[in-house]
Parts: sequence; structure tokens; C-alpha cells
Amino acid sequence: MSANGKLNGSGHAAVESVAAAVPVLSRASLIRSVSAWLGGNRLGLAVIALIVGAGAGLGAAVFRELIYAVTWLATGYTQFGQQGHAPSLHLPALGILFVLVIPVVGGLLYGPLIQRFAKEARGHGVPEVMLAVAENGGRIRPQVSIVKALASAICIGTGGSVGREGPIVQIGAAFASTLGQRVRMSENRLRIIVACGAAGGIAATFNAPVTGLFFGFEIVLREFSLDALFATSLAAVTGDVISRAFFGSAPFFTQVPHGLVVPIDSAYLLVAVLALAAGLIGVAFKTFLYWLEDFVDELWRGRPEWARPAVGGVALGLVLLALPQMYGVGYPVMGKALAGQYALWFIVILMLGKVLASSLTLSIGGSGGVFAPSLFIGAMLGMAFGTVAHNLFGPAIGPPAMYAVVAMGGVFAAAAQAPLTAIASVAEMTGNFGLTLPIMLACGIAAAVSKQLSYGNIYTTKLLRRGIDIERPKTTSVLQRLTVADVMQPIPHPEGHPPRLRPQKPRAEPDAIRDELWARVAGPVTDTRQPQELFGDETLEQALRQLTVYDHDGLPVVSHDRQHLTGWITRADVLQTLANSMSSSAAEIEHGAIAADFAVQDPKALAHTPSTPLSGYEIIEITITPESPALGRQAGNIAWPPGSLIVAIGEGHEITPVRNDTELHAGERIILLAPTASHLDPS
Repeated sequence: MSANGKLNGSGHAAVESVAAAVPVLSRASLIRSVSAWLGGNRLGLAVIALIVGAGAGLGAAVFRELIYAVTWLATGYTQFGQQGHAPSLHLPALGILFVLVIPVVGGLLYGPLIQRFAKEARGHGVPEVMLAVAENGGRIRPQVSIVKALASAICIGTGGSVGREGPIVQIGAAFASTLGQRVRMSENRLRIIVACGAAGGIAATFNAPVTGLFFGFEIVLREFSLDALFATSLAAVTGDVISRAFFGSAPFFTQVPHGLVVPIDSAYLLVAVLALAAGLIGVAFKTFLYWLEDFVDELWRGRPEWARPAVGGVALGLVLLALPQMYGVGYPVMGKALAGQYALWFIVILMLGKVLASSLTLSIGGSGGVFAPSLFIGAMLGMAFGTVAHNLFGPAIGPPAMYAVVAMGGVFAAAAQAPLTAIASVAEMTGNFGLTLPIMLACGIAAAVSKQLSYGNIYTTKLLRRGIDIERPKTTSVLQRLTVADVMQPIPHPEGHPPRLRPQKPRAEPDAIRDELWARVAGPVTDTRQPQELFGDETLEQALRQLTVYDHDGLPVVSHDRQHLTGWITRADVLQTLANSMSSSAAEIEHGAIAADFAVQDPKALAHTPSTPLSGYEIIEITITPESPALGRQAGNIAWPPGSLIVAIGEGHEITPVRNDTELHAGERIILLAPTASHLDPS
């Protein structure tokens, strides 16, 4: 009985040992399967879009409350500016002079925060998201969400005259990018998911899902596809539903009169004139913003960037001392103006003051958006225009508030050169869908004026000044129409099935042992590098970007579950497909990839480091010499180390596909995909 007991005990121990090992394997397999499904399945894209939309909605709600909290700490009010020259309830001894102190204190807080943890959080945020989508495959660092939220809340709450839509776009996009990278989505889908984060954030911030959808397409993604439309719509609706649970379903601008219409057809002539003015003002706002930024850059040259917001806060404080209505986002002030509580001369002062205060906030290194300032400037322009027209032509041409609503869209359409987003935003945010026709007219004319007068909008100009033109003419449509699977080189396999990726059990051999093993088999190792993975359903545009940045000789094409090597693609394959139409793309792509990296001091040094490396593998390059054991032999007859797969043969700059009967000659380079040194089994 004792013996049986011992036997049973050992049996139980064995079973427990196996049971303990199985969950680890099954969990890893489950995570890999779920990631592959989310990253490569249309339904998986929908699930991620819903999660991103919900996250952006919650982020928008938290961010708004965070701004209110910081504003209350600084002023004693959750919103400040409409009170005029009122003292802070927490600093009554300073009176109105507290506005000279608060921006400096705010700058001392958010300046070092941005400089230390996320430099891309400086400014209005949207250009950085556009750059990540256009040039970096949708990759945004995870910490940007937190840093942007804190920095922007402090900046706006302590007097920064900027909007909250830019920060929430960057917050939502960073959250989406982080999630997409965690499930290892292809670049094509990661870019869509980032647009979903932007769309969900805008929809939640302004209770405007259609605006969020257009913003994601027209400004962030800048291209159209059914998958993108499907996912972005889900994210925008989800973000809006989450926001309504916190803030209700009323239009964002509750102070604007509802039911506004154009009373007579001849008023459309006035709308057209107003649209021309809005186009000029939108261009002037963009021009002044970057002129002032250049001026401040020159003044601050050679000084520490972390201190720039605090020192510049003195100048911002002087503006607020003269015009406290510029404090913060300014929506309550807009409401009072649209309600007719300000004189004409003061409305003009408010318009000019917003141009100055917003430009100054961003020039000194503040963090916030330009969407809200554009709406503010447009509302003041339209209100002033409507008041003058009302005095000249009488009440028959409509109330001034109608022209204010129209001009809100016109100025933003001109500044951002995004008429669809402008049309949807004004109609949804004010609830005046009866003004859709005049808004369309104004936004179309204003955007056309802006396009005629300047290249680049208020977002892309920031990138143009860094030498990045994301609006440059794209490569031919072949790049978007064909996929990697259409042009990749299949890998030969005796059974006719895609070879399986099976890294060996990790071992501790140093690189020297690996090199000796390869030398015995084929010849000396002349180079090693870690590969970047590609998927068969990615477009040639995405493939060319990765080939240019990471490896000119080629990259492995793997299945979505990363279990099989389905092919090998080289830059020559893509260029052969496109003939000579791609000759100028390589330098632009590499330059864009470098500009999109804010994480290091010298991004150029790391530009060719794979952002999503194929774990456990490296690209081995062997040069055949007259003494090489592989000289004169056929590639398929060589006993390559376990797990290694020959993918291409190069001579000079030419890379050609490999076949099993390919004979190896001196001077040729053999390119293989092989387990890393720690995974290689020398036995």
C-alpha cells in the first residue's frame, strides 16, 4: 500500500507538472491567436474600433474635467474669461494681477513635463498625429496620451488661449496606436485605428459624430477606403455615445439660437462676401501664428526649452491683463458675443485678441488646439459682419448670429483647408442644420481662397517647416492597389506548403559560435541584422516604406499568426512593378520616418532599427568566396542550420529570387532568414 501511495504521489506530481505547463503554453497560444484575429480580420478591426471609440470618449470626458479642475485651482471658477476683469477667488489679494502670475506657474509645470517625457506633446498635437499616420505607419508612443492630457490641461487651465480638440485628438490617437501595436496590427490597419482614435475624440468632445468621422478622414487619414469608413464610423459613434452619458445630448453650443435660416435668397450674396473675408482671415491666422513662432524661436535660440513656457507666460499674462476674455478656450465668451452682449468695436477687439493670444500661447511652447480658436475668430468675424449688414440693410437679411455661425465654418475651413469637417462641425455643434446650404457655400469659398493663397494648412505648415510634405503628390495608384502578396517572391518548399517558422529553444552561445557554424556550412558571415515583418495584405506603399527604412535587400512576409514564412519581398520587386515612377520616394520616406521619431535625440541613428522586429530571427548575409564550402553547389542541396531559410541571392546591388537548383558562385551574397544566435542549435 505504501508503494502504491508513492506511485500515486509521483503520478499526481507528474500530472500537476504537466497541468502547470499547459496553461502557460495555451495562454501564449491564445494571445497569439487573438492578436492575429484582431490584426487580420475585418470583425477584429470592428472590435478594436469600438474599444478605441470608447477609450477616446472616456478620455475626452476625463480631459474636460481635468481642465475644469485646473481652471478652478487657478481662478476659483471652472470656466474663466467671461467674467472680465475679475480676481481669482483663491488669490483675492492680487486682484486682476493674478493673470500675470498664473501663466508663469503653469509654464513651470508643463514645460519640463513636455521636454522630459514627450516633446511631441508641445503645440497643437494634430500635426504630430498626421505625421505618424503619413510617415511612421501610425506609431505613436504610449506616454503621449498622459503627457498631452496633463500638459494641455495645465496650459489651458492657467490661461493658455487654445482649444481642447487638438489634445483630445492626440490623446485618442496615442491610445489607439498603443492598442494597435500591442496586438501587432499591420501598418495599414494601424493607420486606420489611429484615425479612429482621432474621430472618437472629436465626436466625444463636441457631441458631433459626423464631424469626428470627417476629421478622421479629411485631416488625419487623408484617404478613403471602405474598411476605414466602417471602422472610423464605429469609433465616432461609440465616442459620442460615451460622451452623451456624461454631458447629455444637447448641441455643444447651447448659447447659439436654434432654428436660424437664411430669410431671403439675396442674403446668399452677403454669405459669399463673408466667405471671402473668412478665407482671408483664416490664412492671416495661420500666417501670423507661424510668423510669431519664428520670432519667438529667434529670441529664445540657445536657451533651455523647458523654461520657455514660463518666461513666455509673462507676455501671455500681459495680454490677459488687457483682455481677460482670452483666458482659456473661450466658449463662454463666444456665447455672450453670439447673444449680442458685446458692442461691435469690442467684438472686433476680441477677434484680433484671439489671433494674438492663441498664436502667443503656441509660440511660447504651450499645448493646445487651433480648432477652437478658429471657431472663436470666425464667430467674432461673422458677428461683426452681421451687425454691420443688419445696420445697412435692415432685419430682412437675417440676424447677426446667423452670419456668426456661417463664418465659424468659413474660418476653420480656410485655416485647415478641410471644408467637409468645417461644414459638419458647425451644423452639428450649433444644431442649426437649416443653415447647411450657406455653411457649405462659405466653407467651399473660404477653403478655395486659402488653397489659392497658400500651400499647406494650419496643421501641415508645421510639418512643412520641418521639411516634411505629407501632401506631396503620391506615388502611382499601383502602390495602393497592389499588395505585398501580389509581387513577393514565394519561398521554395519540398511539400509545397509555406515553410513554418520554428525558432529553436534558446541557448546561450555567443555570436562567435554562430559565425563558426555558418562558416562550416557555407562561408564567413559578413553581416547580420534583425528583420522587420510584413504581411501579405499590406499595400506596396507600406512595403516600400519599410523596405526603404529597414532593409534594402528584402524583408520576410509572414502569415498573420506569425507561424509561416509566406514569401520574401525586395525593393527591386516593388520598383520593377512601378518601373521608374518611384525614383524620388525613397529619400522622402526615410526623411519622414526620421522626422516622426520624437523619442531620441538623434532619430537618424535609429531610423533603420525595426519598429516591430520579427522576434527570434535575424537576416544572415553570407558572401561566397573561392574557399567557401558552398561554392558550386545548388542551394537546395546544402544542409543549412535548423530553422534557417534561404530567401535570396545578391550580386552587387542586384537581388534575385532563389530556387533549389540555383548554383552558387564566388562573389554572390546569400541572404537567409535564420534563428538568432541565442535560438540557434549547433548540433
